[in-house]
Amino acid sequence: MTAQLIDGKSIAQKVREEVAVEVARRTAAGKPQPTLATVLVGDRTDSAAYVSSKGKACLELGMGSISEHLPADAAQELVEEVVKRLNTDPKVNGILVQLPMPAHIDEERVLSIIDIEKDVDGFCPINIGRLAQKGREPLFVPCTPSGCIYLLETAGVKLEGANAVVLGRSNIVGMPMALLLIRNNATVTVCHSRTRDLPAVIRQADILIAAIGKMEMVRGDWIKPGAVVIDVGINEKADASKKKGYRLVGDVNFEEAVQVAGWISPVPGGVGPMTIAMLMRNTLRAAQIQDP
Repeated sequence: MTAQLIDGKSIAQKVREEVAVEVARRTAAGKPQPTLATVLVGDRTDSAAYVSSKGKACLELGMGSISEHLPADAAQELVEEVVKRLNTDPKVNGILVQLPMPAHIDEERVLSIIDIEKDVDGFCPINIGRLAQKGREPLFVPCTPSGCIYLLETAGVKLEGANAVVLGRSNIVGMPMALLLIRNNATVTVCHSRTRDLPAVIRQADILIAAIGKMEMVRGDWIKPGAVVIDVGINEKADASKKKGYRLVGDVNFEEAVQVAGWISPVPGGVGPMTIAMLMRNTLRAAQIQDP
C-alpha cells in the first residue's frame, strides 16, 4: 500500500484565495482592510521567520500587517502594555503573540489580556473554555488544529465514530486538537511521554495526529493499515546534500508510514501552510465581527 498525500500547500492556497476575494469585497465596499498585529519578544530565528511569513501572507491577501518587536529582556509590564495598546487600536483586528516567549515572561498573563474579539490565535482562556464546552462556540479556534480538521475534511475522512489518537498534549496543538475531534464526534485518546505501550495505542487509531515534537518518532509498524496520518511535527534533520545542511522532517517516519497509511500529510507541505491560511481566515473573521 502507498498512502495518498494530503497536499496542504494546495489546500491552503484555496483557503487564501477565498480570503483574498472577501478582503477585496470588503475594501471595495469602503471598509478598512483587515489588519493583523504580531508581537515578537526576543530574537529567536524560527520565531522571527514565522512572524515574517505571517506579515508576508497579510500583504499578499490585501490585508494590513503591524509588527511589534521587543528585545529579549523586555519586562513583563512592557509586553502587557503593548498588547493593551493593540487591544484599543481600532485599526488592529487581530493580535498574535508569537510563542514561545523568553522564560521570564508569564505567557499565560499576556495571552489572557488579549481582547477576545482580537484573539485570532484562539489561545485566550475564554475561547479555549468555549471550545471545551458543549453548546458553546469560541470566536476563534487555534490555527494549527483547525487546519488539521480542514485537511481531514477536504480529504473526505469521516470523523464521526472514528478512533482518533492525538500524540502530544500541548496547549497550542494537542489539547485543542483533541477538543476539535471530540466536537466532530470522534472517540479520542491523547497520548504523551508517559503513555504505556505507546505503539500499541497508536495502532488502534483510524486517525493519528502526531504533534509530539520528536523527530520521526512514529514508525511505520506503529500505524494501523489504511489509517489517516496528519504530521504536525517540524524538525531539522542533518542532510549534507542540502545547502543548509539539513532537511525538514516530521514526527512520523514518512518513508515507513507512507507504505502503511491510507492518507498522510507530508513535511514540509502539509500542516504548515494550513496554519498560516487559517490565521488569515481568523483575521478576516475578526474584522467581520468588529465591523460587520
